Amino acid sequence: MEDTQEDFMEQEETVDSDEPSLPPFNAPFRSTRLHIQRSNVCSRAYFVVVMVFFHVYILNVIALLLYVHYNNGPGDLVSGDRGSSAPVSDTGSRLPPPAPSSGELHVEDYSQSFSLPRIEGIRVGHVQQVSLVPDRTHEMRTLSLKPLLFEIPGFLSEEECRVVVQLAQLKGLMDSQATAPSQGQEESNQPLLSLSTDEVFSLLDLNQDGLLQKQEIVSHSRSRDGTWLSPDNLRQILTGLEACPTGMLTLGDFRRVYDVSQRPGQAQSGRLHSRFKQRSKHTWLYQGPGSHHVLRTLRNRVTSLTRLPSALVELSEPLQVIRFENGDFSNAHHDSSPSHSETTCAHTRLAGNTSALTEVSCRYLTVLFYLSSVEEGGESTFPVADNRTYEEQALVQDGVDLTDTQETCGRGNLRMKPTAGTALLWYNHLSDGRGWMGELDEYSLHGDCLVRRGVKWVANSWVNVDPDYQQQARYQRLVAQRYRAKTGMEDHYKSLSHSDLHQDL
Repeated sequence: MEDTQEDFMEQEETVDSDEPSLPPFNAPFRSTRLHIQRSNVCSRAYFVVVMVFFHVYILNVIALLLYVHYNNGPGDLVSGDRGSSAPVSDTGSRLPPPAPSSGELHVEDYSQSFSLPRIEGIRVGHVQQVSLVPDRTHEMRTLSLKPLLFEIPGFLSEEECRVVVQLAQLKGLMDSQATAPSQGQEESNQPLLSLSTDEVFSLLDLNQDGLLQKQEIVSHSRSRDGTWLSPDNLRQILTGLEACPTGMLTLGDFRRVYDVSQRPGQAQSGRLHSRFKQRSKHTWLYQGPGSHHVLRTLRNRVTSLTRLPSALVELSEPLQVIRFENGDFSNAHHDSSPSHSETTCAHTRLAGNTSALTEVSCRYLTVLFYLSSVEEGGESTFPVADNRTYEEQALVQDGVDLTDTQETCGRGNLRMKPTAGTALLWYNHLSDGRGWMGELDEYSLHGDCLVRRGVKWVANSWVNVDPDYQQQARYQRLVAQRYRAKTGMEDHYKSLSHSDLHQDL
């Protein structure tokens, strides 16, 4: 053992003599080795923790992206815009130019939620710049605030006016339904067919059991023929039935109720509606795919001017063209109707209230085009525009009825002389304060003065909206479903046009 230690010492001295002095070998080596091992243990644990957090973070980001994707689809994007459309600014900002005409319907828009933006009138006489056609700017002037009424000169060119008139003449015009009695003839509110009380009872008694139930009365309201019962008659009959303890009418009960409904002065509708008179000729022109390009252009221009969703404009009534000849006129009236529980909008009747007594026109706004100028007379009149208050009794002044445009057209608050190419836009309804259609604006009462010399051609473009937001949404979904069903069948059978769909609806 001692020899071994001596040999080791000798070797160490030999090394020390041959090479420079170095620190001891074993001790530092062990210390360094232990340090490296401890560092590796810490690094691995730290790496595992970091990787776990990194993967959790990535999974959270992916989950968040999927959530945003599925909860912000096209429907929510559209509905999120409800009420966000800024009105035309006082600085005269331009409206967007019209979208390019498409041969296809915007079916994907029919099931979406819509808002109803309104143009700001600012003040009477205010002029705004609007862009409706490329490379041209139109001026839009505020004519009144009650109703909100605008005038846009040069909305149509002379050629466009001529084309619309020619298309109406080719289609053929018919006499307007509401006509004035000839001179010396008593105005009659009697139905077109003369039926006895017993015959009316028999027609209403669908199951012929000798008793008249509520559903049998209501079912007639959807016939819309108006040949032997008016909505006023139906209301009176239904009121009598509801007052009957049994909830049914016998023939004897019906005779008493029906006699009351036939008496003059028992109508429950407004005086203005019952006394409305008009003499003119009119026709309807379809504006969808396949129609004349001028008609499609006008519809697109209306969409751009009003900034309403294109689907609402597409699903509205066709363009009505009216011809007023010498001596023709229309008394003051409202284009739309007030909403009641007993009525349903004609355009949403597929999704409407089946128990409603009658269908009415629901027209959010009117765009009227002057297609010709008139030598004398024929002005559009708004008798109570910008009145401080509206009272129906106030329409009769000094024994003169302001709604009678034959006699009192010159006394209206606002009159516009027809000028070819000019357009008028007014809102028939107020806003409900939540971006949808509210009550009927009674100040939108308007009529056409007597044409004294010349011929007056006008066209009406109405945008139909149901005041019941949910009912309008159901109608849009129903249209989308029917259209998709029809377009799916055309792959196997034949092509279906929008006119087919419009007729079915």
